[in-house]
Order: sequence, then structure tokens, then C-alpha cells
Amino acid sequence: MLTVFRIHRNIRFLKRYRSILTVLIKYGFGHFVDQLNLTGYLELGRKIFSIGSPDKKVIFLTPAERLRLAMEELGTTFIKLGQLLSTRPDLIPQTFADEFRKLQDHVPAVPFDQIRKQLREEIGGEISEAFQEFDEYPIAAASIAQVYRGRLKTGEEVAVKVRRPNIQQTVETDVEILLGIAQLVRHHFPDWEIYDPIGIVKNFRRTIRREMDFTKEAFTIDRFAANFCEDETVYVPKIFWDLTGETVLTMEFIHGVKVSSLPELKARGYDLKVIAQNGANAILKQVLQHGFFHGDPHPGNVFVLEGNTICLLDYGMIGRIDENLKQHLADLLNAVMKRDVERLVAVLRDSGELQDETNLRELHKDLTEFVDDYYGLPLKELNTGKLLYDFAAILNRFRINFPSDLMLLAKALVTVEGIGRQLDPEFNMVEMLSPLITKLIRERMSPASLSKEFANLAQSYGGMIKRLPWDIKELINRLNQDKFRIDLRHQGFEKLIMDLDKASNRISFSLLTAALVIGSSLIMQTNKGPLLFGFPVLGIIGYSFAAFLGLWLAVAILRSGRL
Repeated sequence: MLTVFRIHRNIRFLKRYRSILTVLIKYGFGHFVDQLNLTGYLELGRKIFSIGSPDKKVIFLTPAERLRLAMEELGTTFIKLGQLLSTRPDLIPQTFADEFRKLQDHVPAVPFDQIRKQLREEIGGEISEAFQEFDEYPIAAASIAQVYRGRLKTGEEVAVKVRRPNIQQTVETDVEILLGIAQLVRHHFPDWEIYDPIGIVKNFRRTIRREMDFTKEAFTIDRFAANFCEDETVYVPKIFWDLTGETVLTMEFIHGVKVSSLPELKARGYDLKVIAQNGANAILKQVLQHGFFHGDPHPGNVFVLEGNTICLLDYGMIGRIDENLKQHLADLLNAVMKRDVERLVAVLRDSGELQDETNLRELHKDLTEFVDDYYGLPLKELNTGKLLYDFAAILNRFRINFPSDLMLLAKALVTVEGIGRQLDPEFNMVEMLSPLITKLIRERMSPASLSKEFANLAQSYGGMIKRLPWDIKELINRLNQDKFRIDLRHQGFEKLIMDLDKASNRISFSLLTAALVIGSSLIMQTNKGPLLFGFPVLGIIGYSFAAFLGLWLAVAILRSGRL
């Protein structure tokens, strides 16, 4: 039974692998497929049928546009990956990040018969037993889940989020393939190792698995509710745990106005300036107090309730800011405000992200220009999210890693600042942020904080000193037992070796073809043996075989795109 499962899994894997390669080649990324030797892993399949050629319609599009279209065609996993990468301009060029922000995962709804089966399995009974009313037409349909409106037996109106059937299997297959491609990228492009392609895919796997497990989202919502339980300006929906599980999330239905619906907000008499302040305060509290923030506060996820209260929806994407990241963020913003480039470099050095080969002189020059660009701006014109993006772009040029949660925060801040300025043209995020940053820096320099940091350092160094004799003893024992070894590995030679193999094979074919032509020509001169049309049959066979080998070699060279 296990063997049959593995065979089925491998067949599914190969089919999906082929469809991914076909789409990449269709959108003009055949050179990338060739550089990674991806088709080499499907050699048998390639001999059976071709995986296609580039679509002529896309040749006039930019690489970023072509890759976005390819991701949209490949479906859920790749759309989600593109959306994640759109928040990482420190890893990809800005043009690609901008293009990936256009990715949408709105798809046709799954028929309710399939949803009904999944809903029954999760709630452990018939829908009519748990709900007084249940609308079979979804109010929203995305690539991972669909949302329905219902009413409980107790009369409470709820929103029911149901995961699409079989979506987990598709995503897991895609992620496994992406991990394989990431490993090939690391082997064939050693210069890209600083961007940690395998780490990016693993982080993406963790993110999308979390997004598909609705119990985790429910726990997140409850945590937000606890964090804001004493804040009347923020409302968090209630979770109905008896009707919530891994594939179904049942929560309070929110009757409110989308924050982007300005005419309706005005018609209801809401104070737009207060709404902007409440929204900004909610995000800043999440980041600088709770260290746990909503990663996707776009206008569709932000509702306004009575009393100018903010209500956030869709908690599938969240970010975390620990104490170290908080301090780095505070130091970064403080250094920009004070025009302190040396402090910026010190922040990077303290974070351990500077590489040995980093050109500090050029980095200092770029950071000076960066600070100058922002130093003269009035506070109300300073966009905190864009500032973080621009800073990340500099780090990208010098191949310096930037924490992924800070990039997610940058995206959230850009969104919130955009919403705030739509609501109130005089909205000033920096003015609200400055006292919180000052408070963070003061807390770090307080006697209590310094003594705690000193105690942690003393404990760390004490542990290191305590282990030192044992480490020395272990080293000496290994030396005495000839178990001490140094592992060396080469990087970047795989492609060279593969190209040399191809070249030697082609030379061998060429020599064989030339030998057949020469041998057949000599046989033709003898006029001995069986004749066909007056020519020796052996010579004709030799010429035919040589023509076949020569044609095969020419086709192989043309298909590789390298004449």
C-alpha cells in the first residue's frame, strides 16, 4: 500500500514539475530552465513529448511582467510566493517587487457540494444541526478559502471561512518542487547564496502552512483580542471555537464600513481624522508594544465601526518584532532624523549582517545620500514605510540581508500611511512615531535595562568559559585519535563540469560522424560488395548513419540555444 502511495505521489510530482517547466518556457524563461539543468531531471519525459516553446505574445513584455503572468497561471502557491516576495525589495529588484504587488488570488468559487462535505467533516455533523441559517453562495472566494455567511442556533450572525478541498496537497507538492529548485539555484549560482534561496522557500512554507491552518489564525485573533481588550478604539471579532478547526474558521460577522469608503464614512458622521489616528495607533501599538502585528492591513481588511473604532479582518499574515528588532528599528529611524550615518553603519555591524567583502566606503556614501534625501523633509512628508523600503534597496545593492519581518512591517506601514493620508491629508505618522521611538531608546538606557543586559552577557560568557575546558579536551582527543578533519568543498563548478560533458559528447559525435563520412567515401571508391544504384550498399549505409548523427547533433545544438 505504501509503495502504491509513493508511486502515485511521484507521478503527481512529475506531472506538476512538467507543468511548471512548460509555463516557465512559455513565458520566456527557458534560459533559466537550461541553466539549472531542470529538464535533465525529466529526460525521459522530454524524449516522449516536448515541453513547449516561448509564447510569441509575451516577447514584448518586461521580465517582471512575464514572471507575474507565469505565477498567476501556476496558481495558488506561486501567487502567494509572489505576494511574499513583493514585500522583499531587499531580495529582488524593485521592478519585480512592484509587479508582484499586482498579483491577485481571486478565483472562481468551488461548488458548494464540495464545500458541504468539508464543512461536515470539520464540525462533525450536518450544517443544519449547527446553523439556523447558512447561505450557500460565498461572499468571498480566494485561492485558499471561501467565506460564507450564516446564523447560529443562538441567533448570532457569523462569517464561516472554509478551506478549499485538496488545496493543501497541491501546495505541499509545489513547495517540495520549489525547495528542489532552490537547492539547484544554490548549486548553480553560488553568488546567490547570500540571499539564502532555501531559507526563503522554507520561510514561505512555514507562512503558507500557517495560512492554511485556521486554528492558528483563530489563536492569533484571540491573542489580538487579549492585547486590545482595554483599548476602546480597536475591536477584534469573536471566535466560535466549537465550530472552528484546521479547515473551518467561524467568527463574528462584522457590520461596518470599509475604511476606503470615504463617502459612506462621511455620510454616517464619522470623524476621518480620528479614524486615521486610531488606525495608526493600532499598528504602532502592535509593533512597538506587543511585538506582534497584522501583516496585511490593506483597505479591504480594515473596517470602521461605531465610535470611529477600527476592526481588522484576515489574520492569516502576521509579523513578529522581538526586542532586538525593535531596537534596530528605533536606531534606524533615530539615526535618519539626526542625520547620523555612522550610527546607521553601526546598526548594521551590530546586527551581524555586514559581510567581510562589503565595501564600507561605498556603503557609507550611499547611506549619506539616503539620509540627505530624508533629512530636509518636513515630518508630515516623511513616509516611514517608504523610508524602510529605500533603506532595504541600499542593503540589496550591497548584498546585506534585511530581516523579513521588518520588510513585512515596511509594507504594513506603507499601506497604513496611504490610508491615513486618504482620510486626513495632514496625517503625520512620524509625529505619532517619534515619542514612541524616544521612549524605546530611553527604556534601553535605563538602569534596569542595562543591568538586565549585563546579566545576560555575564551568563553567556560564564557558560562559554565553563564549557571551554571540555571543548579543548574534545579537540585534543580527536587529534590523538586521528578523528580531526577539515571538510573542503568547491562551489560553482557544477555548471562548468556539465558544459564540459556536453562539449566532449558533441566532439565525440562530430568525430564519429566525420569518421563515418571518410570511411563511407573510401568504400564508395572500391565499388566492391553488394551494389545499389551502382553504389556499394555499405557506403550508402555509412553515409545515412552519418547524416542521421549529424542531424541529431545539429538539432541538439539548436535546441540548447547555443550555436
